[in-house]
Amino acid sequence: MSVSYVTGASPVCRNCLCEFNRLAEALFWTRIMQEHALFIKLGLPASEPELIKEAEEFVKRFGELRKRLKNVCKLDGELLEDLIDSVKDIIKFKAKLLRMLIECKAEPGSNYPLLLDHIRREAVHFLELMQKPEAKEPLSLLLQQQVFWLRIMKEHIEFIIHLLDPSERELISQAESLRKTFARLLETARDLESMAETKPKSFNTVLQFTKNVIAAATELRNFKAAAFELAELCRILSIVSTPLLLDHVRREADKFLDEMEVLLQAVKKCSPCM
Repeated sequence: MSVSYVTGASPVCRNCLCEFNRLAEALFWTRIMQEHALFIKLGLPASEPELIKEAEEFVKRFGELRKRLKNVCKLDGELLEDLIDSVKDIIKFKAKLLRMLIECKAEPGSNYPLLLDHIRREAVHFLELMQKPEAKEPLSLLLQQQVFWLRIMKEHIEFIIHLLDPSERELISQAESLRKTFARLLETARDLESMAETKPKSFNTVLQFTKNVIAAATELRNFKAAAFELAELCRILSIVSTPLLLDHVRREADKFLDEMEVLLQAVKKCSPCM
């Protein structure tokens, strides 16, 4: 697993309750938001100068927030308020762009509608962590995060497939296989999350399922890392706007894996029968 970034102790699990470390999450997701703005800017057509300018303003805004976050030990007060306001604003911006495409009021460039919805959902997730980092019991949080991240990972694969040149048949074949795997895992995760609403005292199936999820996510993470390296060396044919996009999705896979490892251990510890 990559150790190229530090999430801090997040999530943190104590006394059979798990919660996210707000500062650690902010350090991770603020960079993600800055890069979202950059990708939107690069994907917008030249005929949309005002939207390009707005995206660039978000790049700078989140860049400044990242600098401020690196100089604090606790996230609260004015910095937290500024961060929440910025996340709310970028959610509105992403939603506005998505509406414009849905209503055919703007040229799409290379920003797929699903991509805009994808990054909007990530921003909503970030906002929720900043506004209410609630402590939850490990099993519930594990399944909730699986559903969130498995959908994100599945869509990453779908975007990569559509960005690769048709001649990259081997990579596309690998990606298609991974897409099918993650589609199945997502469907199962949703089923298990629904079943867990009955509050079972033990749910052994979740342990094996989570191990399968970690194995699949590790394979996907390695695929993304390899694709990034190929793009950096100019050894891949695609319309990826920048190799940074592939490193971006690789880091999100690392984050997913980190969360699964922590929450799986918490579930084992807090459910002796499992």
